[in-house]
Amino acid sequence: MPNSFHVADTVVAALAENRPVVALESTIISHGLPRPRNYQAALEFESMLLDAGVTPATIAVLDGVPQIGLTAEGVRRIAEDDMAKASVRDLPILAARGGSGATTVAATAHLAALAGIRVFATGGLGGVHRGASETFDESADLSTLAVTPITVVSAGVKSVLDIAATLERLESLSVPVIGYGTSVFPSFWLRESVHTLDWSVGSAAEVAAIMKAQDALGHGQGIVVANPIPLQQQWDPAEHDRVLSEAFEAAAAAGVRGKAVTPFLLGFIVQASGGRSLEVNLDLARNNVRVAADIAKEWSKLNG
Repeated sequence: MPNSFHVADTVVAALAENRPVVALESTIISHGLPRPRNYQAALEFESMLLDAGVTPATIAVLDGVPQIGLTAEGVRRIAEDDMAKASVRDLPILAARGGSGATTVAATAHLAALAGIRVFATGGLGGVHRGASETFDESADLSTLAVTPITVVSAGVKSVLDIAATLERLESLSVPVIGYGTSVFPSFWLRESVHTLDWSVGSAAEVAAIMKAQDALGHGQGIVVANPIPLQQQWDPAEHDRVLSEAFEAAAAAGVRGKAVTPFLLGFIVQASGGRSLEVNLDLARNNVRVAADIAKEWSKLNG
């Protein structure tokens, strides 16, 4: 690790002793959830991992230094301070200016992999945006996973994105997408989209075995584990479809175009759902943390 990075002592010790570690992103805390629920969620995600015997490594950039594993004060800061949203391209700028930023999936995966962390839990993966053939709006999450050896547990991608194009892009980048207990790709708030998957697994041990085989074959890509939200916790599909339709109509009426569309849609959905979409966000994130913990423990066993 370069001297400009800081890895928490707890993370260093866990990795040195081959104990399980799971990375957590900070953008979901700083930009994805309202205050003070975001602070409570950040503490809860870390507590869930600790209770499972896994070391949490929440990642952010604080005062110009990428932090892989936050202190209690660091967790408070990402929840309460106004921070930039930092992708991989933003890391050197924040470092040079001494700035602070909450890391996206891409930046979290990049920094976690530098530290040797192999499992990462998030809410939803970024993807190809609708209308990308004109705007070229595609999340850096995808290209980063093409060159980063980390397994990301997510509930698919949000249904406001172009799911078909996202899956095609991941295939082109040779990033494996594996359904966890499902053969259908989830769409974040809902358990299923209309897209089937080529591969699925039934256990964390199978994911760890695939990670091991990927390393042996010399691949440098990440792995996407598509983990659907439990049926009883998913958003009501009829309400989801109605709110989503209203959101797209509102964006068209407001003349929102290009990269401004997705933030507009997500903000509209939170308001129109009366906060229901946020509750589902939290449930699926908790579910992903649990699965990531299981995978990290199996990975640790496999390399013991």
